[in-house]
Amino acid sequence: MTGPVRYAVVGAGWISQEAFLPAIPQVENSVVTAIVSGSPDRAQKLAAFYDIPNVYAYEDYDAMLAADVVDAVYVALPNSMHADYAIRAMKAGKHALVEKPLAVSIAESEEMITTADAAGVFLMTAYRLHSEPGTVKVLELIRAGEIGEPRHFACTFSFQSGDDNHRLLAKHWGGPLQDIGVYCVNAVRHCFGDEPVSVMAIKSHGNGDARFREVEGSMAVTLAFPGEKLAQFLFSFEADDTDTFRIIGTKGEITVDQCFDFHLTPRVWLSKGRDRVEIDVPDSDHFGGQAAYFSDCILSGTAPVPDGQEGLADMRVLLAIEQAAKTGVTQTIQPVLRDQSPSAETRRIVPRTDRRLVF
Repeated sequence: MTGPVRYAVVGAGWISQEAFLPAIPQVENSVVTAIVSGSPDRAQKLAAFYDIPNVYAYEDYDAMLAADVVDAVYVALPNSMHADYAIRAMKAGKHALVEKPLAVSIAESEEMITTADAAGVFLMTAYRLHSEPGTVKVLELIRAGEIGEPRHFACTFSFQSGDDNHRLLAKHWGGPLQDIGVYCVNAVRHCFGDEPVSVMAIKSHGNGDARFREVEGSMAVTLAFPGEKLAQFLFSFEADDTDTFRIIGTKGEITVDQCFDFHLTPRVWLSKGRDRVEIDVPDSDHFGGQAAYFSDCILSGTAPVPDGQEGLADMRVLLAIEQAAKTGVTQTIQPVLRDQSPSAETRRIVPRTDRRLVF
């Protein structure tokens, strides 16, 4: 096919308004041609603001898929709805970019992968950081041996969740593990270039905070990797804004602040002994870079690196963490080894914009 790739935004909530919709006009190979939403007034206002020609209710989703109005869908729905809407799109011959976590179970994830393969379309898990220049630079430094052999990884990611956030609902498999812990898991897997083999975890429910009646408020995790490498995370919906990680090797360390927040450019430091140097990182719109990369994959017929199998790899770890926190028992993880990782081929630079409409 020839570009630009036509997307339907499925779910017109905050992440679509704040991040995806503003980014696409900055991307030459992508355009949004439809919005699917359960809020018709909101969807119509967004469509008018971004000059999007088609608006559909959820009950008209299959009719949209049958019409020649989109080539791909961006699924930004609650976790429990990812598989259904992605599978229906892929069966209709549409490519699917699905927010993380990919689904809510191994079975759903595998069905999504099988459906994509059978339909001859691409399924990409929305790991926007795979196209973000700072993230790619960190991995290049590690691969170049700048810190020797990576041995330890430590990560903290937190913010104060609003009490009306659907990520606080158990029915949607919400919680900080699924929403932000997935970033920590994906980061360490690629920093170590390996898959974890066991996990211990402890959870808390906010010491009586009403927000956390159904899901955890915070979780602390220790992952073991082959070669006795260790990773530790703390992620939380009940603490001030923090997102940082350190990867420590036998000859140095890399520290990354602002490592996950799409509003900000990561700050990267390389330390060896007492010498500490900040590494220059170009600024880029994370969601624009992600869309540009996926559209390039579609237009060239090249499978994306953060595909369904990448989402499944993290799902296996997330479910093991959840079980470890629930039972207090160390869980063994059966890894599926990956031979693909973010690199210069996945990296994209897209300018940011201040033009957005957020309700």
